[in-house]
Amino acid sequence: MNEILQALILGIVQGLTELLPISSSAHLNLFPWVFGWSEISESFDVALHIGTLFAIVIFFFKDWIKLITSGYKQVVKKEKTLEGKIFWYIVISTIPTGILCLILDKVSEKVIEKLALGFNIQEKIVEMFLIAFALIVMGIILYIVDKKAKSKVEYKDIKLKQSLWIAMSQAIAAAFPGVSRSGITMTVGRGMGLTRESVAKYSFLLSTPIVAAAALYDLKHFVFNVPFIVGILASFIVGMFVIKFLLEYLKKGSFKVFAIYRVILGLFIIGLCFIRL
Repeated sequence: MNEILQALILGIVQGLTELLPISSSAHLNLFPWVFGWSEISESFDVALHIGTLFAIVIFFFKDWIKLITSGYKQVVKKEKTLEGKIFWYIVISTIPTGILCLILDKVSEKVIEKLALGFNIQEKIVEMFLIAFALIVMGIILYIVDKKAKSKVEYKDIKLKQSLWIAMSQAIAAAFPGVSRSGITMTVGRGMGLTRESVAKYSFLLSTPIVAAAALYDLKHFVFNVPFIVGILASFIVGMFVIKFLLEYLKKGSFKVFAIYRVILGLFIIGLCFIRL
């Protein structure tokens, strides 16, 4: 029963934090560490991401149907449409992003290991320090960029160069917990002048193939038990509400509140790290 309850809590946490620019990886590392739970496996982490992946696919289902059919027509029938353009931007941007994710993932593991050995500190403490640092730094950058950026580029006006930069920034978030996939893609997009609502939507769409690829890659390690299902369902249901909330909120609101939360959480984690040294 404890495993099911923990899976439910982590699923809710994933649904709340993956789609907001506050880092799901930071929270999924923090909760087990604080409450003394077993550290979640990489396969269960991916499973929780499947829940939010389903939320994105279902929420934007009509968009995905148009994107796929228009992408097909653009190649076969030479029909050029906005949806066809966006579809191929996503496809083209996903390829270098996937390669970069694999490279940086290996780099991050070695960084944590070497720092732990160099300072003679537990790897988990080093990891949490790095998470806190990423939360604070990206929070400050997100606030500054969002405040100074001009909202001049709508979803329909996105260019391939912008799509590539936004997509590849996901690799940094995938490799270094605390950065946040949504946080860094939305920051990069805002820095290139995309409106808040446009960059949020495009960020969600760009994350879909990367998360789907990670799920397929880890499929053989999945343990299809009750906690697994509960975690996916919880992250899916909460994720649906969070997407709707964020897109509505960004029509008038800014990323300031998320930036402040990141800094506060980062400082809280640093305090815990010193206590547990």
